[in-house]
Amino acid sequence: MLYAANPRQLFGRIPMRFSVLMQMRLDRLLGFPGRFRSLEDGLNRVLGLGLGCLRLTEADYLSSHLTEGPQRVVAHLYERQLTLEQLHAAVEISALHSGDHGLEVLGLLRVPLYTQKDRMGGFPNFLSNAFVSTAKCQLLFALKVLNMMPEEKLAEALAAATEKQKKALEKLQPASS
Repeated sequence: MLYAANPRQLFGRIPMRFSVLMQMRLDRLLGFPGRFRSLEDGLNRVLGLGLGCLRLTEADYLSSHLTEGPQRVVAHLYERQLTLEQLHAAVEISALHSGDHGLEVLGLLRVPLYTQKDRMGGFPNFLSNAFVSTAKCQLLFALKVLNMMPEEKLAEALAAATEKQKKALEKLQPASS
């Protein structure tokens, strides 16, 4: 997980706090950059970086999560805080030149770490997307342990996203007669 402190405000009034990068995959699932290779090789391939100054090490290790289901995989999460300039220039711009861009990876996106007045816009809406494997769990875990978002705000956003998904499923159910 690559992220940077972001002092800017959305619409001149909503604090951004941090910019956290995730990627949209070709299968329309959100996840963190990486592969089933070494972490560095995976990030280099996905982001199109010659990691140089952004090289991740054991010191950047945050956690591991085991996936459930037919293919059991251990997903390792590494984190690195960058400056906002590094995040944009060294990562977001470089990703456009990655060999996977437009093929396996549709692009990078910044996680909206705010909730709008309607209590749904922003982060809660983002959480109602589909995530690959353990990416949603890893995101929530990292935001909590890195003190990027208060635990009660994470719980509120997750509850709102779950409610939105529940309502969407109810709309798909045929009306009983």
